[in-house]
Amino acid sequence: MISKIIPEEKIIACLKAINKASKILIISHKGPDGDSIGSSLALYNFLVSQGKDTWIMIPDEAPGRLMFLPGSDNIIVFENDEQQAADLLKSCDLLFCLDFNEPKRAGKAGTYIINSKARKVMVDHHPDPDNFADIIISHPEICATSELVFRIICRMGYFPEMNKETAECICAGMLSDTGGLAYNSNNPELYTIFTELLKKGVDKDDIYRRVITTSSENRLRLMGHFLLNCMKVYPEAGWAVSCMSAKDLKKFGYRTGDTDGLVNLPLQIPDINCSVFVREDNGCVKLSFRSKGGFAVNEIASKLFSGGGHKNAAGAESTDSMEEIVQKLEQYMDNHICD
Repeated sequence: MISKIIPEEKIIACLKAINKASKILIISHKGPDGDSIGSSLALYNFLVSQGKDTWIMIPDEAPGRLMFLPGSDNIIVFENDEQQAADLLKSCDLLFCLDFNEPKRAGKAGTYIINSKARKVMVDHHPDPDNFADIIISHPEICATSELVFRIICRMGYFPEMNKETAECICAGMLSDTGGLAYNSNNPELYTIFTELLKKGVDKDDIYRRVITTSSENRLRLMGHFLLNCMKVYPEAGWAVSCMSAKDLKKFGYRTGDTDGLVNLPLQIPDINCSVFVREDNGCVKLSFRSKGGFAVNEIASKLFSGGGHKNAAGAESTDSMEEIVQKLEQYMDNHICD
């Protein structure tokens, strides 16, 4: 039995919005990951199966390893054709914003989201949502937005009609945001949901391999470089920081998604409870934060770099140099031992 965590009035409002809509657009956040792609494609496949005129968009390129998911050929990339994307954002009458809770997380598309006259539905699991949507379904206690999409479809009464394609995308998203059920996965209901997905014909093992363990040769060599040359450990303070330059990325033939998961590697060291990954990216510096236990990395991301996220997983961007960023982190960590 799965609990009804989403208020009934929001389910009803969501169903009415879908039934009334003539053109639906689904968009997720900049820097797409397994959950944003999985949840978006799951909702896309479901709505198409119900005969709705549905479009799917992402702000920038997604990792290639996710492009096996059903419906991925229909994804429109905003930065590749901004005019077409802008026209879609203007012409849709229902806009689903998945896996982000403030328009700026959609990059340049954020302005179009704000200005869109479409009815907006936000479905997300990050804390502190902005009040920009007409219907806000926000549950930070849930492991993935893909799980929320599953719950919404079921609560609307469509689980019997859920096809295998939709189920596969939900599975991929949930596996991605739990690291293959390695973290944020102690809710028993999560496994009830996986059981129902398996009944739809999902090959969980194959999806796990494709989403979690598949790497190109270049990515594996990049991982070795990360561990040997980029990682700096502060054992007494219980944290690690790893820096990777644009030159490093170019050397190893970087492609979107190649650095996904690297930030988790230092946490394999028993006494390291916080890991920060700092990398140069298109004129700015991106930071990824991960932690174990009770150390809240979203507080660091917010206080030092105006970022945010979950307690154990957060992100930020900065115009500071990597050296300046590391100095800020060292000063902060000196006063906040990770235990």
